This record gives sequence, structure tokens and C-alpha cells, in this order.
Amino acid sequence: MLEDTVKKILQARVYEAARETPITPAPFLSRRLNNQVLIKREDLQPVFSFKIRGAYNRMAQLSDAQKAKGVIAASAGNHAQGLALAAKLMGVKAVIVMPRITPEIKVQAVRARGARVVLRGDAFSEALAHARELIEEHGYTYVPPFDDLDVIAGQGTVGMEILRQHAGRLDAIFVPVGGGGLIAGVAAYVKYLRPEIKVIGVEAEDSACLKAALEAGKRVTLKEVGVFAEGVAVAQIGEAPFAIMRDLVDEVITVNTDEMCAAVKDIFEDTRAVAETSGALSLAGLKKYVQQRGVEGQTLLCINSGANTNFDRLQHIAERTELGEQREAILAVTIPERPGSFKRFCKIIGRRMVTEFNYRYADPDQAHIFVGVQVKPGGEDREEVIRKLREADYPVEDLTDNELAKLHIRHLGGGRPRQRFDEQVYRFEFPERPGALMNFLTHLPADWNISLFHYRNHGAAYGRVLVGMQIPDGDRGHVEEHFDEIGYRYWKESDNVAYRLFMA
Repeated sequence: MLEDTVKKILQARVYEAARETPITPAPFLSRRLNNQVLIKREDLQPVFSFKIRGAYNRMAQLSDAQKAKGVIAASAGNHAQGLALAAKLMGVKAVIVMPRITPEIKVQAVRARGARVVLRGDAFSEALAHARELIEEHGYTYVPPFDDLDVIAGQGTVGMEILRQHAGRLDAIFVPVGGGGLIAGVAAYVKYLRPEIKVIGVEAEDSACLKAALEAGKRVTLKEVGVFAEGVAVAQIGEAPFAIMRDLVDEVITVNTDEMCAAVKDIFEDTRAVAETSGALSLAGLKKYVQQRGVEGQTLLCINSGANTNFDRLQHIAERTELGEQREAILAVTIPERPGSFKRFCKIIGRRMVTEFNYRYADPDQAHIFVGVQVKPGGEDREEVIRKLREADYPVEDLTDNELAKLHIRHLGGGRPRQRFDEQVYRFEFPERPGALMNFLTHLPADWNISLFHYRNHGAAYGRVLVGMQIPDGDRGHVEEHFDEIGYRYWKESDNVAYRLFMA
């Protein structure tokens, strides 16, 4: 299978639509990590993503009869744009079925490349089901985003270019993983020619379907998939990609939201390119690999797979970057409610910059402050700050890794309720579409009172919502049954220390 895949890569027709992208050195990051860091710039493709390679190569294999009837795909991301452009260049009709929650900027980008867009459903599964109905009705050919040998061969030309452009020492290649088409193609070509080079997959920790499959020895379906890195938000690794690369990938690294955001900043500082979060995923994995292994003096390459990000998301990415670099500590500190307390607190902090300070009077004796403090990367400096505060008899809670604190608490104002009452607090991911909130409220019993509500839009297909509810005693054992019916992802936060300190 390996030799056959390499032959298909060598024969792939991609350069009628795609371009050979450069490998860009990352000098600032290289000095910081004590390794030579290189970035393969797939963000420079005509559709700002590597997806044009696989889409065009798959279409190049179609018969004249198939081309005459047209092609179709269900996609809300880069594959939609790649297929739209490939079809336009070949003069073939293309239909793209997208979920209704797809951001308008992506819908317009697909239409601008000549494809007809059909909006259907609130999730990818519904869009895919409708695409299959249209195939039955019109005879379109479905072009999959990753689970196809010709698509894999097209993506594999990325690996072919890497070895041709960089003939010298190369210790590891870091590849972002969604459905597996890119890493299957890259791993096949690289391992066939230079098996000593490590091929390392990088996944978002809340959509790590390849890691789960390798651990199980077979493909598995994740129960839930995070949507922050929507370009790799896949619940199951593709069948064809997994068959090719299951024995070729050296390891898989998972990274979190903050680490991806920090990698977006790193790419910008070295190249002035603004990567999408899934595009910066591989660099986040490279940095984590260096940190965990302590490697120095190696040549490490990551693939910036795309730059199709919404401008609205940049605020959130910038906000989380300092945390991803471990340059900011988020702390909840209890100080005496009396004059001079803040001055004494700042004296203990020393010359470190206070990046954020949130406070509202709530108690005559104690004040709970939400504070951001600039620290040195690595974690030791953050521990030193906490140690000094505790030695000064300040109770401290470290909220640096607390999602509720970072997504909601730091943006909430207004203080606490004037009197105690029972409240259940949950955090949700809502689809960004008209009627999403009404759908949520419709599923709640009429006698449940909403006591807290905070919503944030990050320029993505999903928004983050924090909801507090007063629930009658008889319903408390069945709360999550109602939420399961709605189908939105949720987390119970009633016992979260950030909530208890600042909102309860």
C-alpha cells in the first residue's frame, strides 16, 4: 500500500490549481526554542489552505460523464473553498451543502468561487445527509474532504515538496490532524524516502480522533468534538487515511486552546501571516514537543495548513495568547476589605505587571479580587507569585487553567446577588444561528428561572454561554436529561471555584 500511495502522489495533478508553497524559516522562534524551526506555508495557496490539492486531484480523476453532472460536498470550511475553485477551473458545476451556522464570510467565499451554496441543518451531519439526498436526485459525484485515496495523494504533494525543498537534516515534521488526509499523504511519502524523519501528528485535545484510534488499535468515534479549531473538528479518523498511516506516524501530540492561540501569534511574529487556529495547530505541537523532550539543535518543520480565519476571532485569540505562552497567571486572591489592602497586595507582586484587576464590593470584611499577573514562561514564576502571596497570608486560587474563569468570569460585572438562593450553573456551546437561544429556552420547564446569563461570540460557528438557573427541588435529578434533548455541549460549573468566589 505504501508504494502504491507514493506512486499516486508522484502522479497527482495539483499544480494546475495549487502552487508550490515555500518553506519559511522562523528565526525568532528558533532562537527561543534553541532549534531550527521551519514553516511550510500552505496558507499561501489560492484558497489559503492545502485543501485545493486534494480536491483538484480528485476531480482530475473524474470521467467526462461525471463532470457533466457536477460535483457536491458537505463542508463548512476549507474543503468547500478548495472544491469550489477546482470545479471553477475545470468548468464543472459544484454544489456545496453547508450548515446554517456557517459564518457568512465562508459562505460568501465559496459563492465567490462559483459554487452554489445550499444551507441546511445546524450540524455537519445534517448537511451531509442533505448532500446524499441531492446525489440521489441529480447524480452528482461526492468529493470527500479526506477519506479518499486521490484526495490523500493530492495532499501528499505537501510532503513531496518538503523533501525536495529541504534536502538537508530534518528531524521531525509536525502535521495537523483532522480527518487524516494530510498526514496520511505526508507520512507515506516521507517515510518511503526518508524513514529516519519523524512524522508527528498534532490534534486539538478535544478532537483527538487519531490518538484515540491508535490507542484502541482501530477507528473510534468520539462522543463529543470541540469546535475552537473547527478545521480539524472531526469525530472519527478517515478509514483510508488510517489504513495508510497507522504504522507510519511516530506519535501524536494534543494541544489546548491557549497553546493554539500562542502559536497563531508566533507565526505572525515570524512571518506576518495570520494563521487560523487549525493552521497553527502543528506549531503548537512542535513547541510542546520541544518543551516536553528538552530537544536542542534539531531541525523541526511544521505545516501551516491554512489562514481562513474570521477577523472577529482575533480578539479572542489575542486574549488567550499570553496564557498559551504561560506569560500570564490568572489568580483569585482574597484580601482584607480595608484601605491600603490593594497597595500592600501590589507591593508583594513586586515589579511584575498587573494585566487585569477586577473587583466589586461584596462583603465588609473580605474582598475577592480577580487579577492577571505577567509572569515568565515555564510555570516556576507563577508558582513563585502564588507562594509569596500565601506567605503573606492571602488565600489564593490559581485560575490560569480554568475555562469558566477565562471565558466568562473575567468579563462579567455587577457583583453578587443581595441574598442567598439556590442556583445551578452550566456552561454551554450554542450554535451561532437565529433561534438558538429560543430553542434552548423552549426545552427548559416553564418554572425554571434564569438567574444568570453571559454570552460571548468568538467569530466562530459556536458561541459560549454561561447560564444560571433556579431549579425546583423535584426537577434537580433530571436537569441534564433536558440538556441532552437540546443537543448542545455543556459542562456543569456550580462547584467551579471561580464561580463560587466571584458570582455565588
